[in-house]
Amino acid sequence: MFMAKLNLVGAALLAAAMPLATGCAPAGSGEPGAAALTPRQAETLDKQLAGKVAGEPTKCLPNFRTLDLVRVSDDILLYRSGSNLVYRNNLKSSCPGLARDSDILVIEQYGSSTCSGDFFHLVDRSSGIRGPTCVFGDFVPYRKPAGDKG
Repeated sequence: MFMAKLNLVGAALLAAAMPLATGCAPAGSGEPGAAALTPRQAETLDKQLAGKVAGEPTKCLPNFRTLDLVRVSDDILLYRSGSNLVYRNNLKSSCPGLARDSDILVIEQYGSSTCSGDFFHLVDRSSGIRGPTCVFGDFVPYRKPAGDKG
């Protein structure tokens, strides 16, 4: 009798915990634990990667290869290198405030490349107060296929 009650209590606890465990990744996210994009962020990402095909991830991105940084969300940065090549970086974890695009992004760099695992932090533009420290993930190149003029 005691074991039956214990099993019922365990089953009830497990049933109560399931919504909490599955609620860690927002609906619509393509990756476990990734924050869902707002419609505007999804539009920005789609526009920047339109017509491009993902390549093999690379650990480092030489600084001379990038022209422009696009903040998509608190989790995703894009480095544009001309109109035919964009590097997508899914940060190791969320970087609160990155998507606001109002803070200054300061990269702690030691060499001529920015690499997965390198740190950067945000600095409030008006007060100069340092914000969160964030970590780069791998860089995934997105290129237009050969012969694509669009």
